This record gives sequence, structure tokens and C-alpha cells, in this order.
Amino acid sequence: MLPRRALLAAPLLLALAAPAAGAGADGAENPAGLVILMRHAEAPGFGDPPGLRLGDCATQRNLDDRGRAQARRMGALLRERGIRAARVHSSQWCRCLDTARLLDLGPVAELPALNSTVPNPAERESRTADLRRFLAALPADGPPVVLVTHQVTITSLTGIHPASGEAVLLRATGTPNPPVLGRLKPP
Repeated sequence: MLPRRALLAAPLLLALAAPAAGAGADGAENPAGLVILMRHAEAPGFGDPPGLRLGDCATQRNLDDRGRAQARRMGALLRERGIRAARVHSSQWCRCLDTARLLDLGPVAELPALNSTVPNPAERESRTADLRRFLAALPADGPPVVLVTHQVTITSLTGIHPASGEAVLLRATGTPNPPVLGRLKPP
């Protein structure tokens, strides 16, 4: 049974996960063109301590046990809905990389356009432009793409302020402004 919060987006995800023509024998095939723009899972606190260094998790705010469990549950929910594999990209922050790996939907590639701009707000416009170029290059009929990032990045791109572990569902259209299909609350 799905948690109450996840039920809000479950009908949308069920529709997106319907088998496409040529689906495998098990009837499960990834929905074409779906982009899952996800905020990292629960990481206590706000921001990062002074001295942040990418690649050094000891200098960053990280997932706690609840966050790790939340990321695993989100991955399980996506697999239940037919998304068994995806192209997975992540911010270079440890909490995002850990979230992306714990989803267990595929190998994780770092994508600097997903990095937080909180430490350097002057980079927000250029990072958002880089992310829009990345989104414009996604084919409408391509495999699902999971992008694990930060609240500030999602808000800059969509105007939506997601909770930790929440996903905003987009549809790749070959443009820098893919439409928002809905939101998937963390389980």
C-alpha cells in the first residue's frame, strides 16, 4: 500500500508508466520522455558548513538514516510504477549523489548544472541556462531521466519549492522549458 502522500501523484505516474508499443514480455517498459527532477532526500539542517569541498563528504551536510531510507523508498516506488531503469544524473554534492545511488535505477553521472548555487548565487542564472540546454537535448521519445538536485535548482527552473525527497515530473519536449506534469511526494 502506498503512503498517503505518495497517492497524490500515483495516478499520474501509473499513466506515465503504461507499457509503450514494443514493451517487453513482462509488460514493463520505461515511459518515454519522462524527466524526474528530484530534490535530494532528507539531510538535517540547512546549507553546508563553512569549508565545503565537493568530493569531501565530511565537509558537507549529508543524508541521515531517514534520508537514506526515504531515497530507497522513492526508488522502490518508481520501480513499482514501471521505471526499472533510467539515465540518472546528480549534483556533485554528496547528499545528492547518495540519493541518486540509493534510488537504484541505474549508474549515476555527475552533472554540474544540477549543483547548488547557494554558496555562489551569482552562478544561478548560468547554471539554470546550462540545465535548460541539457533538458532541450533530451529526446521526447527517450528513456526516463532522473535528475537529483537541490531545492534552489528546482525552484529556479520551475518555480516549485519541493520538500526533501520530492520529485517534480516533467515531459521532455526537445525544448529548454519542458512542461510540468505533476509532483511526486516522498513515500
